[in-house]
Amino acid sequence: MQERSVSAIRPRRSVLYMPGSNARALEKARALDADALILDLEDAVAPDAKETARAQVCQAVKARGFGAREVVIRINGLGTQWSDADLEAALDAGPDAVLVPKVSGAADLEGIDAAIDGIELWAMIETPRAILDIDEIAGSSRNLACLVMGTNDLIKDMRGKPMRGRENLTAALSLCVLAARAHDLSAIDGVFNTIADPEGFHAECERGRAFGFDGKTLVHPSQIAPCNAIFAPSGEEVEFARRIIAAFALPENACRGAIALDGKMVERLHAETARRTVALAEAIAAREPQP
Repeated sequence: MQERSVSAIRPRRSVLYMPGSNARALEKARALDADALILDLEDAVAPDAKETARAQVCQAVKARGFGAREVVIRINGLGTQWSDADLEAALDAGPDAVLVPKVSGAADLEGIDAAIDGIELWAMIETPRAILDIDEIAGSSRNLACLVMGTNDLIKDMRGKPMRGRENLTAALSLCVLAARAHDLSAIDGVFNTIADPEGFHAECERGRAFGFDGKTLVHPSQIAPCNAIFAPSGEEVEFARRIIAAFALPENACRGAIALDGKMVERLHAETARRTVALAEAIAAREPQP
């Protein structure tokens, strides 16, 4: 698959879950410096509040006012008593994307693909079956734009236990990123549950970026700023990226596959990475000022 133009890059460093049943939280979300907001109708909403949450979320989305923040509605799982009404209402409200939970096969997305027009699909990857079929899922929908790890549910279904370094999730995390890159999708890491452990959160963000994730899903606004910082290219990275681009643009390097720069061998593939780094930095800088 051909890679999407770097000019189309949209920052997805911080992706914050907001409970759809909490009207105050939905209003507060308009002023938070998250790159994306997931307005949740699923896990964060009790069964007896589902319809109220749906109405509140869709009203908030229709009212707009979220600025540069990407707005995503997470519907209830396909086949539940709420999913059809959730999807219909979400499509009518017109968010940037609809997030489908517990996607376990390509058929889950193919079944709603035809109903989507001008709205992206995001898929939760949170079951063992989804991990084993991740390549098929990633290539199943023309509207699919993002894979979102649901690590809590995945650990539960694995009958595993949370590990601080997530060693038991290494294979699943890597497969998700590989499938996303193979199909030119974004990949968002799962949540870090312990709000009162900023050091642990920082370390998990660093590992997530090292895996290749574009960003991380969050459970609390206090996690936004450190997440944005970690998943953004540093000033030094951007400066060196610009130098790589400039070096390969010189006439004497036009036909070279590798050059020496600052005592390092830099290949043409590094120029492609450098262009993406600069494009991401520019996209972050272009986001509107936040209150």
